This record gives sequence, structure tokens and C-alpha cells, in this order.
Amino acid sequence: MGDDKVPAEFGQAREQFLALVAEIRPELHRYCSRIVGSVVQGEDIVQETLAKSFYAMSMTLEVPALRPWLFRVAHNTAIDFLRRYDQRHVEARPDFETTADDVDLVDPLATRAALASFLALPVKQRCAVILKDVLGHSLEDTADTMGTTVLAVKAALVRGRAALRTAQEHAGAGAAKPAIDRAEQRKLEQYVTLFNARNWDGLRTLIGEECKLDLVAKAARRGKEVQQYFGQYAKLQVRLALGTVEGRPALLAFADGSDRPSYFLFLEWSGDQVAFIRDYRYVTYIGEGLDYTLAP
Repeated sequence: MGDDKVPAEFGQAREQFLALVAEIRPELHRYCSRIVGSVVQGEDIVQETLAKSFYAMSMTLEVPALRPWLFRVAHNTAIDFLRRYDQRHVEARPDFETTADDVDLVDPLATRAALASFLALPVKQRCAVILKDVLGHSLEDTADTMGTTVLAVKAALVRGRAALRTAQEHAGAGAAKPAIDRAEQRKLEQYVTLFNARNWDGLRTLIGEECKLDLVAKAARRGKEVQQYFGQYAKLQVRLALGTVEGRPALLAFADGSDRPSYFLFLEWSGDQVAFIRDYRYVTYIGEGLDYTLAP
């Protein structure tokens, strides 16, 4: 009985924790995705942040102030990610003191900047601009998240805003549209056609016996359980279109008649059958600022 009881209690505690952080989660993603320049990797960092935070909360009797604590965990997790996988501008750089009178004002350019533009900034400047100008945090909260001083944040903002303007001026220059391999395009087009025709039985024939399903932030399924997945979509008003997300072949999901993708799916194949589905349906905030193209 004990073995059955522990997973049930763990699952309940996890659901309670996720409900507790639900309102903060989109902000965490906005922050993390801009630090690493990718909505996909940003969500991976959010997942890791929440896993670390859930474990830490289970080991303490005192619950910290949730929002600032989660942002500190997310900040440190994102910096660790950059150090592991992306060495651009992660090294410490000196910031100079500034007495700019308007540094406490929000720079509207940052809210419109493409994700990739932030990668042109050294990481300290990048974090300061995102926290202050994109998310609207105070100078004090920004310093607390970054583990630095308000004076250092002010210096990083002045230099980071200037660097971001320069990056925006050159954004998209010479960028080539990514292409999809013709063989994969044919298979994805078949999936899209069956999905939009609501031909669920036809889709099920494409699913491999050992297919894995990752409903991001919700659940994982495998094998026969994946077949039930299409029953949920039968209840939703979702249309798929073939395209790319951050240069990777993807299925763009347009929900409830929206003219922009609300989220997307990645598929992996084994021959002509689907071997893996990663579906971002439960994290629709991922559509914000999405770098995508529609296939011709």
C-alpha cells in the first residue's frame, strides 16, 4: 500500500505546485527564452527551473517569496545553460558607473526586439534589459535576481540598450529562410492533411507501436496510450500548418481561428511512421515572439 500511496501524494503535491506557479510561468518563459534566444530552449529552462524549485520546496518548511525566488532560480539555471551550451558573451565584462537620469524608465525598444537580437548583448546587459525593460521589474528586483547591485544594473542597462539598438538595426540582414528536407516535408504534409480533415483513424495508422509522446508541462505517453491523444484534439478547434520554428521543421498550431500560431509540435520519424511527438499545447505562451516561417 505504501508504494501506491507515495506516487499519488507526489503527483498531488506536484499539481498543487504547478497551480501555484501558473501565473508566473509565462513571465519566466519570456525571461529565459530571451536570455538564450530560443522559445524552445527557454521552455526547457523553465521546466528545469520548476523541477529544481519543486524539489527545494519539498525540503524546506518555509516557503520563500515565490516570484523573486523563482526568478533567481530561473536566472541561475539559464546562466548555467549558457555556460554549458553557448559560450557567446557569457564571460564577465566590466560595467562602468552611470549617472543617467532616465535609466529607471522602460525602453520600449526591448519589448519589440526579436529574440535573436538579445544574443548580441553580453549576458549581464542582456539579463538587465530583459528584466527591466521587457518584464518591467524594478531596479532593486532586477539587482536581486541577478545577484548584483543597483549601480551595476544601471550601468548594464545603459550599455545594453545601446547594444540592442545596434543589433536591431542589423536584424535579419542576409538571413536565409530555412528549407525542409523534401522527404520529411512529404510525411509532415500527410500528417497535416489528415489532422485538418479530422481523420483521426488515418492519423493513428501513422503512429508507430513504440511512439513516444511528450505533452510538454503536462504528461508523457508511450505506445498504445498515444492513440488516445487524438481523442482530445477531436474536441478542440485547432488547425495545423507546415512550417519551421527557429529553423527546425515543425507543425504550427492555429487555435480558435487565430491568424498566428498559438503553439507548435515537433515530430520525429522512423521510416514512414511517427516515433516521437513533442506537443506544446499546454504552454500556449510559447507562441509569443515565435520565430517561425510557413512552408510554401
